[in-house]
Amino acid sequence: MKIAVAKGDGIGPEIMEAVLTVFRANKVPLEYEYVEMGKWVFDKGFSNGMTPVAKETIEQLGMLFKGPMETPKGKGVKSINVTARKTWNTFANKRVFQTLHGVDTVFSKAGIPIDITVVRENIEDTYGGIEHMLTHDVALSRRFITRPGSEQVIKYAFEMARKKKTRRITCGHKANIMKITDGLFLDIFYEVAKDYPELKADDVIVDDLCMKLVTRPDTFDVVVLTNLQGDIVSDLCAGLVGGLGFAPSANIGDHICIFEAVHGTAPDIAGKNIANPTALLLSGIAMLQHVGLTENAATIENALLYTLETGIHTGDFGDKTIPPVNTTAFAEAIIQNLGKKPKLNAKEVIPNMPGTPTPLKLERNSMMVSQEDESESIAGVDLFIESDEQPEIIAEKCMRHAGVKFKLVSISNRGTQVWPTGSLYTNLVNQYNVRFESLDDKPLNQQDIIGLYVSMSGNFKICSLELLNSWGGKKAYSLAQGQ
Repeated sequence: MKIAVAKGDGIGPEIMEAVLTVFRANKVPLEYEYVEMGKWVFDKGFSNGMTPVAKETIEQLGMLFKGPMETPKGKGVKSINVTARKTWNTFANKRVFQTLHGVDTVFSKAGIPIDITVVRENIEDTYGGIEHMLTHDVALSRRFITRPGSEQVIKYAFEMARKKKTRRITCGHKANIMKITDGLFLDIFYEVAKDYPELKADDVIVDDLCMKLVTRPDTFDVVVLTNLQGDIVSDLCAGLVGGLGFAPSANIGDHICIFEAVHGTAPDIAGKNIANPTALLLSGIAMLQHVGLTENAATIENALLYTLETGIHTGDFGDKTIPPVNTTAFAEAIIQNLGKKPKLNAKEVIPNMPGTPTPLKLERNSMMVSQEDESESIAGVDLFIESDEQPEIIAEKCMRHAGVKFKLVSISNRGTQVWPTGSLYTNLVNQYNVRFESLDDKPLNQQDIIGLYVSMSGNFKICSLELLNSWGGKKAYSLAQGQ
């Protein structure tokens, strides 16, 4: 079985070599095709951080094992890590956080075991990076949560929880505030939960989740979240078990998967052979499990756990009374302990059942569309305008353009209503949202909206607009604060 390997930047090449040395010592039946990705590829003029040959190789092999990578700052380029995950639709980011004997934390010292799997949606949310300056003072970021994308990651989380024989799966969200976007994600969570009656499914508002994770992390098993919230909670959970140096990461897609270390490139220690390869090794172990090399995975993980139990450590963790070892020596210690089992949390060694990661040859992009069960109609429009005038003056001008099809319903500023009711204590910026709805609650069409846009543009610079859609007569848009 052949996989693509990208060594990464900074400490990437040395920790990758340490991991592959362990793999070779355990006779892991893999071949490695090295590909060019990372900051040094950006610097050669490739704006996506990978060469065309690298992209083609990864798509042919279906599996990428990568070290940490740096994105150049201030050059207007996107993160290579995010680009790779999104380009190949690795929709589920799975990170496992476990108590490791020999890695002291507040919880390990208190005898509280942690075994949390965070599943983070990996494609959508604000990570689309779709941003605009609406005025010289106001920036906008668009947040996309889709039904098909949410179903993909939530079904993966439930299937993984079933195989893991977990007792609980939790949806973290902010649906109390973002009622449409997070509300959609939460609704789909409970729709999918109906197919898994043996699992206890519940939900927690994300800020409350963070508090509970740092007070009683042992009460959680599997947590599934949207992209940005999942990113933050993942790093929080890493802190519970010793830091990102012990946090493996798997990015799972239908055709291509990426296994990587999510910590930084640590350029200050690059080339010194003192970096901790544990996170990348754990990610590699997850990769071996994924492709069916379960015997190799368990043998290597047991050797790692045994090594940690004996007190061997790199300089970033461990008993300070025991001298640290360098990266190479840490890998050699694991190799010497192959075949040994730790006292705690030993993994069952199951014979290999290798499959193949090679993806299907695709001829076109997959289109994910759910069935539309109810009729769609346009109820109105939100026009985002630039103005430094007072709300009453804006309202007077807007009503001149309403015509016979529209009525001005509200004006808001930064999400807070300032007309027809509001407060003089609400500070304003120079960008308003003026909301028009159908005068007689009759459906509108796009030509009606364009006509209003053209008319309004005589008085205002219109920065953006959003249709006010409804399905089956149910409004599919939010209200302003105070509306």
